[in-house]
Amino acid sequence: MSIWWSLHLRRDAASVPLARRLLLGTMETAGVDPDVSYDLSVALSEACANAVEHGGDTPDGPSEAYRVTAYLDGEKCRIEVTDSGPGFPATRDRPSIRPARTDAEHGRGLCLIQELADHVHIGNKPGRGGAVVSFDKILKWREDAPLMAV
Repeated sequence: MSIWWSLHLRRDAASVPLARRLLLGTMETAGVDPDVSYDLSVALSEACANAVEHGGDTPDGPSEAYRVTAYLDGEKCRIEVTDSGPGFPATRDRPSIRPARTDAEHGRGLCLIQELADHVHIGNKPGRGGAVVSFDKILKWREDAPLMAV
C-alpha cells in the first residue's frame, strides 16, 4: 500500500495547521498508530514553521511558498518540506543539528524533528537554493487498519 500527496503552501503561519491536519487525517484513514501519527505531525509542524519563518528572501525577491510532500509506502512514512529561501549556511559537511540553549525562544525545531523521526536529512536544494528537510519513521499500525502494509 502506498499513499502520497504534495502541497504547495503559502509562507503563512495559517498553512502549518493545514498541513498537520492533512497528515493526521491521512494516517488515521490508513490506520496508522495514533502515537506514530502524533510524532510525525509534530515533526511536520516544526519543519513547516521553519519554512514559513526562514524560507524567505531569495536573490529574485521574497519567496511566497513552500512545498510539503508525504509518502506512506509500506512500513515507512517519509515527509519532505522544501522552500525557496536562502537555504542553510554553507558548510563542508551537512548542516549540523545543535540543541538550543535552554533559555532560547527559538531553535528547537530541527532537534525536535530528530528526536521524533527515525532518520532526518537536512540540506539545500541544488541549483537555485532553498532548504530541504526530510525525515522518515517506521510505521506501526492499528489492529483494525484498513490499509495496513502487508
